[in-house]
Amino acid sequence: MIDWDRLSELRNEVGAEDFEEVVELFMEEVDSIIEPMRQGANDKANLENDLHFLKGCALNLGFAGFADLCHQGEKQAAAGQGETVSISEVLAVFDQSKACLEEERHVRM
Repeated sequence: MIDWDRLSELRNEVGAEDFEEVVELFMEEVDSIIEPMRQGANDKANLENDLHFLKGCALNLGFAGFADLCHQGEKQAAAGQGETVSISEVLAVFDQSKACLEEERHVRM
């Protein structure tokens, strides 16, 4: 679900001191797209772009499973099949990934 090597790489890229801040920034950006999805208020016309954005953030955070799911949904939306994207699954995998990351961060601190 999480590519721990990618997170380690990110920590090395930005430094241990700035790592937490970078993770928080990514999470804020992701939440800005995820929260409207939770409310059913996301713009369906922008689903492809939203999933593309989420995929990029997910890859930076090492959320491999979430990135894969966003990529699949992005392709569906690009093919005019946005209504077949399971937003509930996208949200569930994001929540699982976030919980896994938070648990790991808590253990390391």
